Order: sequence, then structure tokens, then C-alpha cells
Amino acid sequence: MAAADVDPDSPLGEAIDAVDAEAEPGLAEELEQEVARVAAPAVEDSGDRWRDAMRRATSGGWVVALGAIVLAIVAGSILIIVTDENVLAAAPYFFSRPSDTLSAIGQAVGGAYSALFQGAVYNFGADSFAQGIRPLTQTLTNATPLIAAGLGVALAFRAGLFNIGGQGQMLMAATAAGWIGFGVTGLPFPWHMLLCLVAGIAAGALWAGIAGLLKARTGAHEVIVTIMLNYVAFYLLSYFLATPGLMQAPGSANPKTPPMQDSAVLPPLLGPSYNLHWGFVLSLVAVVGVWWLLNRSSAGFAFRAVGENPKAARVAGIDVSRTTVLVMLFAGGLVGLAGVQQVLGTVTTGFSVDIDAGIGFDAITVALLGGSSPWGVLGAGILFGGFKAGGSAMQAAQGIPIEIVLVVQSLIVLFIAAPPLVRAIFRLPQPDRTPRRRETRRDRRRAAAAATEEGRA
Repeated sequence: MAAADVDPDSPLGEAIDAVDAEAEPGLAEELEQEVARVAAPAVEDSGDRWRDAMRRATSGGWVVALGAIVLAIVAGSILIIVTDENVLAAAPYFFSRPSDTLSAIGQAVGGAYSALFQGAVYNFGADSFAQGIRPLTQTLTNATPLIAAGLGVALAFRAGLFNIGGQGQMLMAATAAGWIGFGVTGLPFPWHMLLCLVAGIAAGALWAGIAGLLKARTGAHEVIVTIMLNYVAFYLLSYFLATPGLMQAPGSANPKTPPMQDSAVLPPLLGPSYNLHWGFVLSLVAVVGVWWLLNRSSAGFAFRAVGENPKAARVAGIDVSRTTVLVMLFAGGLVGLAGVQQVLGTVTTGFSVDIDAGIGFDAITVALLGGSSPWGVLGAGILFGGFKAGGSAMQAAQGIPIEIVLVVQSLIVLFIAAPPLVRAIFRLPQPDRTPRRRETRRDRRRAAAAATEEGRA
């Protein structure tokens, strides 16, 4: 359907006639999109409310994410099968003794994923419940910075920006928080810890704000700028760590900082027996805060409007340049929180340039899997934290290469990036179709009766 085919007496037709495309290009583009949406093919309801409800439920984005995880696990199972020594030894005798091959496949795949579960959720072989839940606490510890950094990437996604500078923002946040954590003395807990938190979050926000400012003022692409800032942050921290008197530990030739003072460290959440610290609670608070920001605040509405259509947002009176800078500041602050959690909670004995541990780039995967939703990022962060915790256990218990877990994570990203493929494999309905109520016999009788009455009149 083209704009010329729209009923001129309809509200949409009147709006198209009243808009000058040259004076208001953004609004004109919005109306064109609305025309395309109206012209989208419609599917009729089946008349069965349960079937229609199931169709609507399976057309959501969460089903695609779940399908991507299932397909990635299946692909990982195939890799386990083709690399397992027992399976390879039994395969030549498949036609004579198929049970041996199938048994070897079951033991390889079942043992691998059983070890993954016990290393990430609960260890059934532990002597007590307190020891059994240790893998779960390690999963949450690994997920803590992933959630915070994933929120920063997801928030930028919602505003139409690709924040690929998580590594640099984490390094700058770790630099600021770490310098105060070991360099400032005399402050009691919790003021010392809070000062480190504020400094680290501010450093991450300012580092991302550079990319936002260049994007807003000069149109520089945020992907290129943030990648370059990653290198700047990396070599800047390397210089600090290699220079005595700056951040290098006194009396040490290694590029590493002194340990954090006890007054600056995030306290353990479940006691000293577990690695989980209060940074996880901060990540949960960040999830709720980002949800409120996006769905309950005017700033969040501006973020989403700019992400949907910057031209239309500008026509509506939103300052796109200011919003771009503000989004990157918020995003950088969230990623900076992940850097602070690393130096004050996970690595408190001193850190080096590898403190980001690849979290800045893993956060992109978490944001994609979570659909750029705060609650989705929370679930995706815990899932990838479990992969990291369980992957080591799987390697130790079954001898499975930990790279297979990395392949599974990569395949999840691949399938998430191709939702039509996932929907085609699982025969899921397409989300861009507008359901239309099917005409029933009662509707036809009513229409016939109305036509009869109109004919008599």
C-alpha cells in the first residue's frame, strides 16, 4: 500500500495531506512507516482462544532467545560427540554394535552437561547444602559485572547507539576506583568504599561521554570512537602500572597495583566462605533503576524515541544531541560499575591491565541475548555467568575443552542475530503480522440481518 492508496478521509490520510515532507521530513517518514504497518499482511484468528493465545506467546522475542540457546546447546552436543575419544573409538563398530556407540554418545553428552550443571548451579556430590550451593554463588559472582556492563550496552542499544567501548570504560573505572581504593588512607568503611564507587562510575561515564559528545557534535560514529578509546584506556593504564609512584605496587617490578584497603572492599554477601559480594546487590539495583529509567521517566522516553527514529524525535521537540550525550554518560556509568565491582569485589589483591577479563565485549552478547531489556539482561548475565563457572568444572571433570562453551556462547549470538532462521527451524509465527478476528457464522447472520433491515428501510 502506498500513501496514495490511503483513504483521504481517514485520520491517517488527513495527516499525510497536512504534512509538508520537505519542511518536516521526520514526521513524513513516521507516517510512511505507519502506512507500511497498516498494509502489513494480516492473519485470521483460528477461533480457538487457547491456540490464538499460544500463537501470540510464541511470537515474542523471548522465544527466539530460548530457541537460540537450544540450538546452540545442540550444536555444542555435536561438537562434544565428534571430539570424545570413547565415541570415536566406538563409532567404527556402529553397525555391528550400535548400542556401544549410542552409550558412548550418551555418556559423553550427558556427562558434559551434568558437569556443567553441577559446576554452575548445585553440586550433588557435596557433603552439605552450604557446599552444594557454592557453584551457584560462583555463577552469581561471575554474572555480577556482566549484568552491570550488559545494562550499559543495552541502554545504548535502546537509544540507537552501539557502545562497543566497554573495555575502555571498565579500565578507566577500575583505574579511578583502584587508585582511591589503595591510595587514599584514613577514610572508614563505608565512606571509603562509596567514594571508590562514585569515582569509578564517574570515570566510566566520562570516558563514554567523550564518544557521545563527538557523536553529537561532529557526527563521528560511536563504534569507531569507542574502539579507539579502548586502546587509549589500555595503554594509559599500562603506563600507570609500569611507572613507579603512580599505580605500580611499591618495591615490585610487575605491572600491578597494591592491594585494596579493607575499608574500600565490597563486603561478602553470604559470609567469607563464598566469593559472592555486595556488588551483586548493586547490579540488581541497577536493573531496577534502568527499568524505571526506560519505562517511567521522561528521559527514558526520549532515549527510546531517539532510538526508534531520531528525525521524528527531533520534530517532536527532543534535543537529539543532548540525548545522545546523556545516553552515553548513563551507559558508561553502568559499565563503569562493572569495573568497580572487579577491583573492589573480585580482584582485591591488586589488578593489572587484564582486569576487564573480556567482560566489556561479553556484555554485548548479554545485551543481545537479553533483547536490550533490563530483566532480559539480568537473565542473560546469570546464564553466561553459569557458562563461565560450569565450563571450568566440565573441563576438569570430563576433559571437555572449555572452548566448546565459548563456541556455544558464540552460536547463541549467531542465532540471536538471525531470528527468521530460528523461527523457521521451530516453525514459530512471525511477529510482524497483525492478527485479525475471523468472521464467524454469528457475524455473517448479523450482517445479513442488518442488510435486510436496510433494504426494507
